[in-house]
Amino acid sequence: MTNGIGLDDAYRATLDRIRAQGRDREKLGMGVLMWVLCSERPLKVEELCHALGVEAGATDLDGDNVPAIQTLMSCTLGLVTMEEPASTVRLVHFTLQEYLASHPDLFTTPHSMMAEICLTYLNFQSICELSTTLHTIPSTMPFLHYASCSWGLHAKEEITERVKRLALQVLE
Repeated sequence: MTNGIGLDDAYRATLDRIRAQGRDREKLGMGVLMWVLCSERPLKVEELCHALGVEAGATDLDGDNVPAIQTLMSCTLGLVTMEEPASTVRLVHFTLQEYLASHPDLFTTPHSMMAEICLTYLNFQSICELSTTLHTIPSTMPFLHYASCSWGLHAKEEITERVKRLALQVLE
């Protein structure tokens, strides 16, 4: 940045490098940025990993699809960091949040995508089989609280027919 390259240029160059990593790593890197930028609250590491492990149309979570946090961090090329005491994930600097927010074309319908992931998670067989008298969330389902509390907020921002169908399934 001392050579005349501003923050916008540095962020743009890093995003270009994220996109050049290959399809899977690009998808993870951009997915992490989307979730960290657009989530309703800071996500815990396990919540983010599970959110990114959800596949559209799946009937249950495949543990092999849940990426390790080290993989997620490496795919973002330093744009995301982990807060150790709270075990939450955040953008590396507030100027990155400003940059991403000023480029809404980076993510296509992020809130409807997030609502779809939350609702897909809530429709998983293992979630549907939980007892209605459950007092604590099982440690194997770290995304359950966020998904159940936030899907409606994301759907309120952007809704698709698929999100409507998934919401009706949950509400049945």
